[in-house]
Amino acid sequence: MAWTAVGGEILYVETSLSKGKGGLTMTGNLGEVMKESAMLAHEYLKSHSEELGLDPEIFYNWNVHVHVPEGAIPKDGPSAGVTMVTSLASAFTQRKVKKSLAMTGEITLRGKVLPVGGIKEKILAAKRAGITEIILSEENKKNLEEIKDDYLKGVKFHFVNTIMDVLDIALLKTKVDKPVNIS
Repeated sequence: MAWTAVGGEILYVETSLSKGKGGLTMTGNLGEVMKESAMLAHEYLKSHSEELGLDPEIFYNWNVHVHVPEGAIPKDGPSAGVTMVTSLASAFTQRKVKKSLAMTGEITLRGKVLPVGGIKEKILAAKRAGITEIILSEENKKNLEEIKDDYLKGVKFHFVNTIMDVLDIALLKTKVDKPVNIS
């Protein structure tokens, strides 16, 4: 979920893997802060690969391409950190991401999920898009107090502190269709 000058917006993050030497490519008219979020996500997964049941060597044998569609629209800010790490983790583990789920939150290299702004606008955008579950930093819980209950109806909120909390909620045990053998 993203904040814009005209309200909230839903952004999609796509990740693909290809045989290579571990390069990271980012496309979609991303600003510097959003690129940093993708790099942080990649580095976090590398350093916590074993917790996800991944062989650390795969990061040096596969190139990663992260794309945020609608390249004509500039995108920036740290809010996509949790989405970037979820997309990358899905690609490397070959596990599906839960449907009708949106998320926002900055990540740190140590795995903490930090609060972000524009929560009201982001939630309204998620509701318009038919989202039924939202992941937010525990520290953003207080922001829900300033939103009318009608806007929160029908949405389940998950408040998290760490990247692993996010991945436990977002990643299903089910593998993606036609999983790639990356071992």
